[in-house]
Amino acid sequence: MGYTPELLELIKRVEKTRPQRVARKKAGEEFPALTLDERKVRLEKYHPDYRDGALRELKVGPSKGYSVAQEIADQFEARSRIDPDRIDLNEVHYETDVLVIGGGGAGTAAALMAEEAGARVIIATKLRHGDANTMMAEGGIQAATKSWKDSPYFHYLDVMGGGHFENDPLLVKTMVLEAPKVIGWLEDLGCMFNKRPDGKMFTLHGAGTCRKRMHYAGDMTGAEIMRTLRDEARNRMKNIGVLEFAPAVELLLDEKGSCSGAVLYNLETEEYFLVKAKSVIMATGGSGRLHMQNFMTTNHYGATGDGLAMGYRLGIKVRFLHATQYHPTGAVFPEQSEGLLITEKVRGAGANLVNIDGEQFVFEREPRDIESSSIIRECEKVRKGIPVPGQKGKFGVWLDSPMIDLLEGAGTVEREFPAKFILFKRYGIDISQLPMLIYPTLHYQNGGLEYKPDCSTEIPGFFVAGEVGGGVHGANRLMGNSLLDISVFGRLAGQSAGMFAKDRGDIGALSVEHVRQYHRELETEGIKTDRVSPMILPDYTTPEVKKRQWTTKYVGSLR
Repeated sequence: MGYTPELLELIKRVEKTRPQRVARKKAGEEFPALTLDERKVRLEKYHPDYRDGALRELKVGPSKGYSVAQEIADQFEARSRIDPDRIDLNEVHYETDVLVIGGGGAGTAAALMAEEAGARVIIATKLRHGDANTMMAEGGIQAATKSWKDSPYFHYLDVMGGGHFENDPLLVKTMVLEAPKVIGWLEDLGCMFNKRPDGKMFTLHGAGTCRKRMHYAGDMTGAEIMRTLRDEARNRMKNIGVLEFAPAVELLLDEKGSCSGAVLYNLETEEYFLVKAKSVIMATGGSGRLHMQNFMTTNHYGATGDGLAMGYRLGIKVRFLHATQYHPTGAVFPEQSEGLLITEKVRGAGANLVNIDGEQFVFEREPRDIESSSIIRECEKVRKGIPVPGQKGKFGVWLDSPMIDLLEGAGTVEREFPAKFILFKRYGIDISQLPMLIYPTLHYQNGGLEYKPDCSTEIPGFFVAGEVGGGVHGANRLMGNSLLDISVFGRLAGQSAGMFAKDRGDIGALSVEHVRQYHRELETEGIKTDRVSPMILPDYTTPEVKKRQWTTKYVGSLR
């Protein structure tokens, strides 16, 4: 397939300016970074979060009055998938000490630590164990491991600055102090980070960082971490059970108000079943498949914000859900790869972002929200975007990856970015010779359920870990802190939930009274809807078919 003749002709403009841009790089000259005031203006004018109608004030729940993305508000202002008057709470199918909802990086790390605390664990996951956004994370994981030039102090300042100093400082402190320990833990489990011949790990800059602290495994760091965690969990199957294709649809309380399990749905038999547990860890990840403002997404198929809906209905407040992260570089050509993440590591290695005339228009390591806003500005305001073939009215900009080989030596692109090199090669595009056509893509849920540094919440027995939680990243996450977030807080959630389960006595009678109360609140506020949540799976169907989709409309079991 390859690039169209029209795109190849436009690439000649990029090639014309490339020698001068490479020379500037080699001389240590950088494109001017924006000032704080300039960043503020660019965000408010061009970032999708600031568009009219992007947010909606919640009418119900513990964060009533707070504005969140429209698509998330739809999930909150919906009825439960279960009918509390029809469910039999006496028929418990599984019983365990710790129930982990979500089989990605955070959930699996939590399961490992809960097991080490002496708990019996069940991981309930929507798809297969490991089908999660963790697998999609590419660039790396941040940690201040090089004490002679870096420290958690500098890491802390970077995280706070990237989040516009709105982050929860205690969560940030916890994350950066635990970061070096996490790298050692992962390596001890068998995670294969890129290393120098002397055994020291390679580290790179990420956008918004003042030090090189990005540890990585090619451009497949998330997949390598997920492989490591999943293999270790499977080696402990005596105490860690895994229920696949079994998403949670509702949480259970006991008569004292402690979280005591969940209602799961069997995607194969279309039946609900109950898991009773002494503690529950919510680790369902993000919500990119809600497609905020119809943006393409990097997220895996099951990322539909389920944990947000269940936790909110349980009574957990949310925060920072007004801020959604759009990754600056998502593929827009070829169409089969639309939305695919092009790791920030490509820019960290030296690639420029350039417009239709081959001009660099932004410092390539601005924080992600600024970088995305700058690309959108170039396409919409400056009108120097590149037309995307076959998609009328859609534009992108070039990510000039061939610069990397010119800066670091032939073969660097293929060696450092093997996944992307192979993928684009399948479409007849050699990214060591030709730039990639990109545009911002919906990537990360900056906010989520409110939780404490030990991952506990206001509901006894209910813990939160990973992307479903909000606070540590503030209003914008820096590269490499998502894999760190899931590792740090996954471990802490497992430890806390395991200890809670150990100390908890007998579980009282199970209850879903909180669901009845939530339904009554919907009625009191005049919200009449046939929506149900969690969504479970996204709909990619025509409106006629969508009306019959059980994933968004059906209340009650099919059997």
